[in-house]
Parts: sequence; structure tokens; C-alpha cells
Amino acid sequence: MHLLEREIILGSDPVKVWEFLSTPINLNELTPPDLHFQVLSEVPDKMYNGLTILYEIQIPAFGKRRWLTEIKHIQDGSFFVDEQKIGPYRLWYHQHRIERFEEKKTRTLDRVFYQLPFGLFGGLVHKFWVKNMLEEIFDYRARRLLELFGK
Repeated sequence: MHLLEREIILGSDPVKVWEFLSTPINLNELTPPDLHFQVLSEVPDKMYNGLTILYEIQIPAFGKRRWLTEIKHIQDGSFFVDEQKIGPYRLWYHQHRIERFEEKKTRTLDRVFYQLPFGLFGGLVHKFWVKNMLEEIFDYRARRLLELFGK
């Protein structure tokens, strides 16, 4: 099991950040263009517990993959989870936490528990490729959030 954690301080009110993050189509804005991310299912304006979303993503060296996630454990304005139901990982459990920081800022915390398939081979692929790829994806996400909401 692997863990990726990322904390970002944004120069905007938590309500605005929550509005953005709780709108499923906005994931397009936070995904690097080279992954050719597409939402395939129809999505509502706001997420809700039990919402499933089908995506397609281009994974370098592995081609296009479909990814089905379920949104769950929503605590309006502060927390939700997206959990992979079908996709490239053996396990993907992504916690999103949003909280007020100082007077007019927001702290976001992403905590992703994940595991690759294929046992020992999956471990090697993680060490030499997937770990760095995920770091780059979350670096991009951080840059985009800072562009959208300031420091």
C-alpha cells in the first residue's frame, strides 16, 4: 500500500474552493493535458454520495484506460472521497479535505491510498515510474489550484 499526501494553502475562501472541487466536471481543469482526460458519463452540477463517474485517461506506455470512481463520505464544505471501482489501480482511495486557514485562506489536503496490481512487478513499476508520475500529476494540480485561487 502506498500513500501520497499533498497540502496546499490557497488565497481564497473555503466556500469558493469547495464549490469548485464539488463540481465533477472541474476535474478536467486539474488534470495534466498530456493525460487526455475525458469524462465519459453525464455528471451533475454538484457531486453527491454514491455518484459514479466514468473517465477515460491516456496513461503513457499503457494507452487509454477507463476509470470508474464513486464519490462517497461527503461532509458538505469540508470533505469527500473518490474511490476507484474499476481502473488501473488495485486500490485507489482519495480523500479530499478542505478547511479554513487563517482569516481568508483555505488549506486543502489530498491523501491518496493506492496499490498497483501485479504484485512484485507492480512494486517495481511503482518505484521506477508510477510514483514519479503521480507526483507530477499532483504538482500540476497544485499549480492549477494556485492559479485559480491564488496564494
